[in-house]
Amino acid sequence: MNLLKEFKAFALKGNVLDLAIGVIIGAAFGKIVSSLVSDIIMPLIGLLIGGVDLSGLKKTLGNATITYGVFLQTVLDFLIVSFSIFMFIRTINRFKRKEEAKPDEPPAPSKEEVLLTEIRDLLKQQNETGRS
Repeated sequence: MNLLKEFKAFALKGNVLDLAIGVIIGAAFGKIVSSLVSDIIMPLIGLLIGGVDLSGLKKTLGNATITYGVFLQTVLDFLIVSFSIFMFIRTINRFKRKEEAKPDEPPAPSKEEVLLTEIRDLLKQQNETGRS
């Protein structure tokens, strides 16, 4: 029973939930990028180089078939995903720098500081009226 409580506390922490959401969104984003590369970008590149279907490029050596066109498509997927993540993190870092650049407001004085300030002001006032 204790193990179940520990697991529940772990699984419901904010960081774990944020990570799970990030993984799910990342997987969906990966599918979108894969579709973009295989359905739009690679056919356009194929047209530019003479109507060649890059995903179909392969070399047969004996009984082994090397599908380097699929590899090129996967590399392009990776480059697009990594560049997108880079741009996203870059944007987040810009916002963080703007937050850090804002000057911090001084903390409100404590009750003791307020009381000591009042005492100081009263003593000053008494000294000034005693001199006059």
